[in-house]
Amino acid sequence: MSDAPRPTIADVARRAGVSKGLVSFALNDRPGVSPDSRERILEAARELGWTPSLRGRSLSTGRSFACGLVIGRSPDVIAADPFFHSFIAGLEDVFSTSGQILVLAAATPGRHETETYRGLASDRRVDGFVITDLRADDERIALVESLRLTAVTLGHPDIESPFSSVSVEDGAGIRSAVAHLAELGHRRIAHVAGPQTMLHARRRADAFTQAAAAASVEHVVVTTDFSAAEGAEATRTLLASDEPPTAIVYSNDHMAMAGLGVAQRLGIRVPLDLSITGFDDTELGRHLHPALTSVATDAREWGTVTARTLLDALAGADPIHVELSEPALIVRESTGPAPHPHPRGGSRD
Repeated sequence: MSDAPRPTIADVARRAGVSKGLVSFALNDRPGVSPDSRERILEAARELGWTPSLRGRSLSTGRSFACGLVIGRSPDVIAADPFFHSFIAGLEDVFSTSGQILVLAAATPGRHETETYRGLASDRRVDGFVITDLRADDERIALVESLRLTAVTLGHPDIESPFSSVSVEDGAGIRSAVAHLAELGHRRIAHVAGPQTMLHARRRADAFTQAAAAASVEHVVVTTDFSAAEGAEATRTLLASDEPPTAIVYSNDHMAMAGLGVAQRLGIRVPLDLSITGFDDTELGRHLHPALTSVATDAREWGTVTARTLLDALAGADPIHVELSEPALIVRESTGPAPHPHPRGGSRD
């Protein structure tokens, strides 16, 4: 490993043949630098391998150049849910090239979560937050505002918010899944939902109920914590009922994959006896046998757009509300025509 000293702005200035002040203006993208001088300075910085000093920037600007993501779920659920992996990768796509640090913390909802936000805000350890898993009357919005920091919320809160938001219309994907199954002849469909304290889980469940009623199909909703374990248990309960569903719409992919495993262990064939749909279209679901029909959302894009929106807010931009493209149902092998007779008969013939 090299012991060479880290290049400074003075080194860049000497290489480019300009003053340190002009280098500072160019590297911070401020006006007053001619295009030729700016390019010469940036080229000198690249040749020397110069990178900004986070400590120096923090001292000179009063900012930490860090953004917080506090996830109010258990670490086990976070680790298992591929959505967060892709979403965080999207945040890092932007933060890593803009001199920002992502500070990630897992916290249980309630008192410990509030302490986590307050701790990260103390001494300006972070400049702003990404708020995920919005809840009814979400207290975190007022909390972050009281800390005099900014934030971006994933989805629209159901209360007044001073912050920008980045949203996806989850209901469109669920409605597409129900319509697809109804067209295949399914008349008894279940939804394995997330916790109703989370707005996006509630909106998906509401969309399911409305779409099922509009299609005149029997339907039931089972609430879980979004984990694979509870998704599997919900599947076992549904399939053991007197009138089990012929199709199950899951609120995320890893519950759908767990449900697929439960069905196969019970000797229930997918999709001959039971059709299954997921949500998020994670990569692993595409390689299952049968491949998983799922609602496709681009979690990585959601992360990149959220990061850019937060950086704009930190730079003083007015709050905006970004709507990403509606998710689309990707039909694969886990859905098929409704079985006849009943799946307990073990045959469609």
